[in-house]
Amino acid sequence: MGHFDESELDDIKPGPIAWVASHPVAANLLMVILLLGGFLLLLGSKQEVFPEFTLDLATVSMAYPGASPEEVEQGILLSIEDAVKDIEGIGEITSNASESVGTVIIEIDDEDQALRIVQDIKTAVDQITTFPVDAENLTVSLLQNQEQVMELVLHGSVSERVLRDTAEVVRSKLEQSDGISLVELSNVRNYEIHIEVPQDTLRRYNLSIPDIATIISRTSLELGGGALKTSAGEILVRMTERRDYAPDFSTIPIIKNGNGSTVYLGDIATIKDTFADQNLYTTFNDKPAIQMQISSTAKQTPITISTATRTVVDELNKTLPGDLEITITDDRSIIFEQRAELLIKNGVFGLVLVVLFLAIFLDIRLAFWVSLGIPISYMGAFLLFPAADYFSINMVSMFAFIIALGIVVDDAIVVGENIYHKREQGMKPLAASVAGAREMAIPVTVSVLTNIIAFMPMFFMPGFMGKIFSIIPLIVIATFTISLVESLFILPAHLVFKQSKEIKNGFFAAIVRWQKKFNRGFDYFIVNIYLPILKKSVYLRYISLSLFLFVLIAMGSYVISGRLGIQMFPKVESDFSYSKAVLKVGAPESVVKKVEQHIVETAQNIIAENGGDQLSLGVYSQVNENEITIRTFLTDPSIRTLSTKDFTALWRKKTGIMPGLDSLTFLSDFGGPGSGAALTVELSHEDTHVLDEAAMDLAKALDDFPNTQDINDGTAQGKRQFDFTVSDLGYTLGLTPVDVGRQVRSGYYGSEALKQQRGRNEVRVLVMLPKAERESLYHFTNLMIKTPNNAYVMLKDVVDSTEGRAFTTIKRRNSQRVITVESDVSPQSEANLIIGSLKADVLPDLVKRYPGLSYSFEGQQADMRESLQSLFVGMIGILFVMYAILAVLFSSYSQPLMIMIAIPFSIVGAIIGHFIMGYPMSIVSMFGIIALAGVVINDSLILIDLANKKRKEDDIDSFQAVVIAARQRFRPIILTTMTTFVGLAPMMFESSLQARFLVPMAISLGFGIVFSTFLTLVLIPSLYMINEDLKRVIGTAKRTIFPPAEEPAAL
Repeated sequence: MGHFDESELDDIKPGPIAWVASHPVAANLLMVILLLGGFLLLLGSKQEVFPEFTLDLATVSMAYPGASPEEVEQGILLSIEDAVKDIEGIGEITSNASESVGTVIIEIDDEDQALRIVQDIKTAVDQITTFPVDAENLTVSLLQNQEQVMELVLHGSVSERVLRDTAEVVRSKLEQSDGISLVELSNVRNYEIHIEVPQDTLRRYNLSIPDIATIISRTSLELGGGALKTSAGEILVRMTERRDYAPDFSTIPIIKNGNGSTVYLGDIATIKDTFADQNLYTTFNDKPAIQMQISSTAKQTPITISTATRTVVDELNKTLPGDLEITITDDRSIIFEQRAELLIKNGVFGLVLVVLFLAIFLDIRLAFWVSLGIPISYMGAFLLFPAADYFSINMVSMFAFIIALGIVVDDAIVVGENIYHKREQGMKPLAASVAGAREMAIPVTVSVLTNIIAFMPMFFMPGFMGKIFSIIPLIVIATFTISLVESLFILPAHLVFKQSKEIKNGFFAAIVRWQKKFNRGFDYFIVNIYLPILKKSVYLRYISLSLFLFVLIAMGSYVISGRLGIQMFPKVESDFSYSKAVLKVGAPESVVKKVEQHIVETAQNIIAENGGDQLSLGVYSQVNENEITIRTFLTDPSIRTLSTKDFTALWRKKTGIMPGLDSLTFLSDFGGPGSGAALTVELSHEDTHVLDEAAMDLAKALDDFPNTQDINDGTAQGKRQFDFTVSDLGYTLGLTPVDVGRQVRSGYYGSEALKQQRGRNEVRVLVMLPKAERESLYHFTNLMIKTPNNAYVMLKDVVDSTEGRAFTTIKRRNSQRVITVESDVSPQSEANLIIGSLKADVLPDLVKRYPGLSYSFEGQQADMRESLQSLFVGMIGILFVMYAILAVLFSSYSQPLMIMIAIPFSIVGAIIGHFIMGYPMSIVSMFGIIALAGVVINDSLILIDLANKKRKEDDIDSFQAVVIAARQRFRPIILTTMTTFVGLAPMMFESSLQARFLVPMAISLGFGIVFSTFLTLVLIPSLYMINEDLKRVIGTAKRTIFPPAEEPAAL
């Protein structure tokens, strides 16, 4: 550096920019601090697949073993809802009652007060005294987004006991590895010890099941008795009658006879180690299986967890007996690596394109120093990230860097090009650097400020969307802030170099000659093509404005008509195909098994016909009572013979219609953004039967639409239920509802004697009737009930019984029962058309037919509605702030409006871009449009700023000023547009599945900027002259209406 004479400083006005430009060592030190300091912080940054966050939801759950959903609602849900409804800071309350468990989910309005609100909820719930006696395990917690990294499946032809014990060993081995700390078994039955006593035996020994449970609970315990302090030292005293396994319980004395003999539990009962009595099992490739999930903690990265897991799995697979094997079915570290590679590749490619375009238009060394602003801004931003404790390197944050790639260099381009222009005019290097930077300091600062403001609404997005995308404005603000510092205080010092035209020989001389040739052609285009078109447009400015307004109105009409489909997220295919079948509640296990086998075999046949192992890793099936969930894990997209979407469509077609199912769903994007039903209607009514009828009618109406599929009316017939009350004879014998109810419950559900910890698992000890007696209707009607005087009577003699149906589940929202009707729509972007039709015809008709019925759109529609409302409010806010900043900058009320007209026209470009690229509009697209608002006004800003300066400094008319400004700013406007577009181009044209989720935002920005640039170069000068025309008309009108007072004649 230092290519200037000390005497040059005498002609330059002192200031921060001049000082740094004349002291390149200071600029270089600042550059090194930003690069190295940021790089060191980058190495220590947390890595995760997706951002970790809490969901602003508190959950209250309570078990009520053996209770029906209606009993759970009455005994648990109503009490909890009433207790928490008046707590300050909570929003919507939703509840769900299913068999044996109730859950209440409470929305938290104030994220900062979440812990205080959860504590208030816990306090309120703890004060409830009306919970049923048998209700247990009350928990209150704040829902967390657990960062799952891997899924493993242990499978083999062994018993459930052997499989579970092996799984515990595998879990222990995994957690002993340095890189793994959290492993959970999923979809497994709980350990239980069942003590089965036949009715005949109970009568023989004059016992009841609750009697035996009480004896066991008093006998099987481990209790510290304190200590003896003897002269030889302290001796602990302890009762050690704890029993952990089934054989240990056989020696418990139950009856002590007068002759000294003892009846032990093993003499009267069958005792066995088993699992909870429920129809829950999983298979993988037709073999019993257990799924394991590995999650990350704060200090672990997805890649280190994956490496450690694969090492342990490889070792275990060599030692597991028989055909037991561990298969890795999901490894999100691969997704992390793929997306990281994708984003880095696109980032580097975009950077190369930016440098290439700058080198074509500008001096090659100027292009290098301008491009260096990208790594300086990125690394420097890491120095600011520690101020936000939630920053991490993840999919969304890496995408934010790509979004900023083309934009972050804009201010450096504008400053560098202006310095280049000054040097072309003959100014000395130092003077050109200082003057060029100073001249653009205010416009560049304002443009960076508007860019930052445009991204701010993402900070305040509510719900899940806000949690995911709030990292984007953080990165953009930090990066743009550092880029402003770099363009004003580092770049000018680097541009004090020898002119390229002074280089006579060598490789660079050839480059300079080529550049000169290109620039002559570029200048010819400006003078002979662009300027004549511009002048014609300005002369015919009202016709020009009319043409642009026609395009805007036409596009606006198309949007308002509802034909522009919009969805929550673009569909992103999963690495597995998903199916879920729901049968009638209480369906026989044999029927459930038959349905499962049909769906699994269909998937296996498709795999066999389309590449076998090249297509699929295997088929994982889970049965939970009447619900069947099946996942077909597919191989890497680069080698599989069918896409997930095509496999799912084929699976749905070949499975066909299965009679007797409540619902059958197939999904190719399960678990990803945008997954789930495209259309969700929630109905509410006091009468559950009315709800069921209305839901079925709505489902029939949805079935009439040609593009709806996988419709679920939300109704399900519950299990058969015997309702009984104590008869007069029962009361006469001294029985009470409590006596009868407890003995019936003990026989069939079981009487809990103990609940204790065995290793890391909780084990319940239950006393009950033998399985053969529990499954027989004959034994139920002839169940013997023990009376208070120790006599036995049959149940049917002391109760009056009626047969009915239990509810399957009961859903509640804000203290009202609701039912949800769901349907998928293909394509999802057309869901709005169906919603419009439902609102116009179907739903009003339902409300008329069922008085008291109300409805709302939930699911994706509710999330999208909330997001769009937030974005609309944010858009209004940023437009006002931008207007205020521009009004102050230009000291004008009208010129800011003229500049901001670029915003709606840029939206037209974003919509056209989605048509061209074949993407539907989504909420992610809207994020890009919001961010676009700040970016597109920058070109208009620097053009109008220069036109104003020309009029003021050169004393020329408005027409000459705006034409000169358009000509001088044509190069930087084209450069900033092209660098932004090519910086985003690799992401926009990326075809991989990993990028589809993020591409729409890049499309909105890229195409919106291109369209608005055309507007800036053609329409803005016309608007500038129209603004001047209006000023003249208003001035003439003022003078006509309010003529100036005549000066009094001189005396």
